[in-house]
Amino acid sequence: MKSKKTRIRVRLLKAFTAVLFFSFLLIGVIFNIAVRLFVGGDANLRFYFGFSDVLGRASLILLVVVGVMFVVTFVVTYFLSNSLTKSIERLSKFAQNIGHGDFAPNDVSFCEVELENLNMALNKSVKQLDEYDREQKVFFQNASHELRTPLMSIQCYAEGISFGIMEPKAASATILQETEHLADLVTDLLYISKLDNITTAYAVEEVDITTLIQDAAARQEAVAAKKQVRFAFDFGDSPVYYICTRDFMARAIDNLISNAVRYAASEITLSCRECADRIEICIADDGAGIAPDLMPHIFERFTKGPNGNHGIGLSIVKTIVEQRGGRIAVTNGNSGGAIFTITLPR
Repeated sequence: MKSKKTRIRVRLLKAFTAVLFFSFLLIGVIFNIAVRLFVGGDANLRFYFGFSDVLGRASLILLVVVGVMFVVTFVVTYFLSNSLTKSIERLSKFAQNIGHGDFAPNDVSFCEVELENLNMALNKSVKQLDEYDREQKVFFQNASHELRTPLMSIQCYAEGISFGIMEPKAASATILQETEHLADLVTDLLYISKLDNITTAYAVEEVDITTLIQDAAARQEAVAAKKQVRFAFDFGDSPVYYICTRDFMARAIDNLISNAVRYAASEITLSCRECADRIEICIADDGAGIAPDLMPHIFERFTKGPNGNHGIGLSIVKTIVEQRGGRIAVTNGNSGGAIFTITLPR
């Protein structure tokens, strides 16, 4: 670290010294030209080589001024470079602390506008990283708990079959159910991993949102029919095109419709409208709605309502929508049921 600091100072000193040297060299050339113009002829040569007291004194004064200015410039440059490198050293230390997992903000301010802007940017990054780190710790704790529950259930029923204390057919049905539950949870966790990976770029394409909604409803048709829930579509006459990652947007709509099927009483209304500057997707069910105490936390990870699955589905929807610069909101309808509204910018 010290060698880098020295190199920066040396470069500054060399730059200032070079500028100063060439500046005074230019002054000397101008002085020489002036002598030739005003004195002229052979007399100029005599004056130039010190035969004139006036020019000799002028040359001496110029030399002294050059020396003094050189020393002053060198001293000023030294302290300026020292101040600059100290500031850079503080910022470098701050960046190293971030790399080591220390997300404490840097309370030091800098006089230089550029360095202060860099300091503010680093502090903003530290705040975001600290929040992300805390969220990840909570996420892994909750994920471990959610994974452990079906695994323990599978283990208990498998041991019951092995020791002959459980009826194999009933126990096997429970094992299959928990295995399916576990597979869905792992799939959701993999989606979260994809969405949280900020270093990966995903291909985007122009898709028809109404087609995605219809396809998602078709995938939920069997479950909806079993519960005697029907779908009502409220679309315009024209397709609604939007540029996005097809897989992610389809997953967001799937999760919302699946959630609506779980809580609907008899009907789910699916609508999509294109406005001048936005696209609005609305999924409404006629169920009991969302409890007031659950409403503020409905999009948080591992927040489950009554008969909820993993508590991850709606958080995935929120992440997908916000990554496209959109927003998602939920309200309870006047006649009951939850209404989820996605707003996507054009």
